[in-house]
Amino acid sequence: MLYNFGGFLTQFFGPARLLQSYTVLIVLALYAGFIIVRYGLPSFYDRLPHDRGREFTVSAEAAKGKPTGSGVVWVSVFALLSVIFVPFDWEKTALIALIWLMMLTGYLDDASKASWGEYRKAILDLVLSVAASVVIALYMKNTSDDGTIKFWFPFFAHSVPVAPWLFVAISTVILWVSVNTTNCTDGVDGLSSTLVLVALITLGSLFYFVLGHKDIAAYLLVPHIKDGASWAVMTFCLAGVLMGYLWHNAYPSHVLMGDAGSRALGFFIGIGVMVTGNPFIILATSSVIFINGGLGLVKVALKRFLHISIFTTVRFPLHDHMRKNHDWSPTQVLIKFLMIQILVTLAIVGIIFKIR
Repeated sequence: MLYNFGGFLTQFFGPARLLQSYTVLIVLALYAGFIIVRYGLPSFYDRLPHDRGREFTVSAEAAKGKPTGSGVVWVSVFALLSVIFVPFDWEKTALIALIWLMMLTGYLDDASKASWGEYRKAILDLVLSVAASVVIALYMKNTSDDGTIKFWFPFFAHSVPVAPWLFVAISTVILWVSVNTTNCTDGVDGLSSTLVLVALITLGSLFYFVLGHKDIAAYLLVPHIKDGASWAVMTFCLAGVLMGYLWHNAYPSHVLMGDAGSRALGFFIGIGVMVTGNPFIILATSSVIFINGGLGLVKVALKRFLHISIFTTVRFPLHDHMRKNHDWSPTQVLIKFLMIQILVTLAIVGIIFKIR
């Protein structure tokens, strides 16, 4: 909206052309998101549901009674600001709507007196993940030079064509796993949101400086995303609102994101990764999230469906194990997990883009 408005105003007021600068749009979107959430979120505390306490977690009593589901506020702010700052096409519009719906499913669970069942949430996750995967597949096809969907991988100089059904299947798995592992990581004040912030900054930088830059993409032998800068604006917009939320949630927290926030964040990461055309980028954005929450999901699934027991001496999510069994404080968990993720991100990005 603002991009097009700037183009219209330029004929009357020259400096309005700045509104068509993606760098300016990124800065405006990030700062607007941060300021609105930083100063506006407290006014919603009394209107939010309150945490019921989390079963099987170390910090259940500390969280119990705090306002939760704040994701309904800042994800909605993100959606609104995206409409204002991001040059839109129908695919981005549909994906923003699906992200908001993913948030809504989490919020309804946060607000419900009785927690929704695991299978109910899993089915909703699956439906939204399939829908988003189809939209991304259409976007990849429509923006491709030859009308085909392609993946690019480390160790290969050329892109690999992918059948639409296979792309949708892989994307659905990535999105579903990202949603649920991010949700499982939300147990220590600021942990999930801080790790996601690293993921968003990584994705936004790749969209703007690498994949969205024709010359750099050609030098690194990776596909050029023509509207990569638009994706960067959207990504940094979410980073801004997340920073605003983190201001309130820094230990000790005053408000919780709830499933409304964590599910939408995981969903966006999965979408961003698939738009890059390289599903392995999920390792750069979410390795610690996958290990922290994903191994617990694998452990439960193997035990429940195949009666196979693994990691019998390890508590999951892993942050609970480190707090309970190794006496790490919440701050130690946050800082150490953050440092690990940064180290992993730098290593994997280097491998993916330079070893080709």
